[in-house]
Amino acid sequence: MPSPFHTPNPHALQAILEAAETRSIIAATDIFDSQGIKLWAARQPVSAELQRKLADRRLRDPLETSLVAEDGVDLAQLREGLVALVDGSSALAPLLRPHADRLEREMGQLVLQPAAQLLLTAAEHGRPASYHHAVAAMAVNGALAAAAGGDSPELRSAMLAGLLHDLGEIYLSPRHGEAEADREMDFESYQQLVVHPHVGFLIIKQLTNYPPSIAQAVAEHHEHLDGSGYPKALSDPAITPQGRLLSVTEALLNALRDPGAPLLHASVALRAVPGEFDPGWAGLVSQAANAQPLASAVMEPGDIGARREALETLLAGAQARVAELVREGGSPSMLQAVSLADFLLQRVRTGWNESGLWSASEPGAQNAAEVEAMEDELYRRLRGVLRATLLRAGELELQDAVRLQRFCDSLAMEG
Repeated sequence: MPSPFHTPNPHALQAILEAAETRSIIAATDIFDSQGIKLWAARQPVSAELQRKLADRRLRDPLETSLVAEDGVDLAQLREGLVALVDGSSALAPLLRPHADRLEREMGQLVLQPAAQLLLTAAEHGRPASYHHAVAAMAVNGALAAAAGGDSPELRSAMLAGLLHDLGEIYLSPRHGEAEADREMDFESYQQLVVHPHVGFLIIKQLTNYPPSIAQAVAEHHEHLDGSGYPKALSDPAITPQGRLLSVTEALLNALRDPGAPLLHASVALRAVPGEFDPGWAGLVSQAANAQPLASAVMEPGDIGARREALETLLAGAQARVAELVREGGSPSMLQAVSLADFLLQRVRTGWNESGLWSASEPGAQNAAEVEAMEDELYRRLRGVLRATLLRAGELELQDAVRLQRFCDSLAMEG
């Protein structure tokens, strides 16, 4: 199968050109098109002229392996990012601090291969939120591996997988990037975003010499053990050990996107639906969260009953509308989408039932904090059900499309 990288991706190229305005990015070798015509000379700095010369050209070698960032992101800069997370006041600090010395030591042994460094440099310049997310994933993935007693090679692999896991986003329009999107990400962005794990896998497999296990972990970082993830809806045991770890790290960081969210929110997100995430890795996050003092006045205890009732009504209403769609029937594509919505809502229902937070017992501070975190997580899950359902449906006949859209609109209003 031909490599997709012999035709320059316009979004990746634009990101590289913008980074070249402040960084020294040059051609490592002469750049030829597939017909052997020389387009750019070795050692020549990258400029906007390169974009014109590459227009509609198929290259002999991938552009990413033909360029080098001479003063690009390096281990010293990554170490600064790690230290800032450890010494800062973010929710990640308590998880990272016990392993900070070891993470810094192992970081010194990491290898930034040229194509990976080039794309990280492009992200650091043009998509800073994505770059900082990558540094955080490197740190968290490494810390969890250390907490589990991993040896040096395991820690380095974990840190590299975290650092590189979202390289595929550089190949998407910036408006579709996960790190730049808020929690109300629209369906169009989601539709584009679901391909980025596979693109990242291809980048690492075809443009670097990193171990295949790292490429596979990148491909799996949005997969869930119960089959509810993407892009391939893999399930246990098809997901590799490194993929299981990286999916926990990704979910943890996603749960902490809201400013001020405590580590408890990540712990609840990982437990919200039983069977989604590896319990060993998720348990390490819960241990770190439980060791943190609860914030004062998280929620008035008197409000907890009303919040419980609102969440129950929300889930019951969504499930009733899915049942109605099933009874009405429709095309095979429609029924597949509705079946997926039913499955995902059942998983959310299971998590809500098993959380014990619906209990009528007198709530304490821990209950209040967890109910608040669970409420936020369930609303987020409803938005996920909406996007996944529309993606599974694809193109529908008008009548089915209208019915499904009404269902999704109702979820959007609630979520």
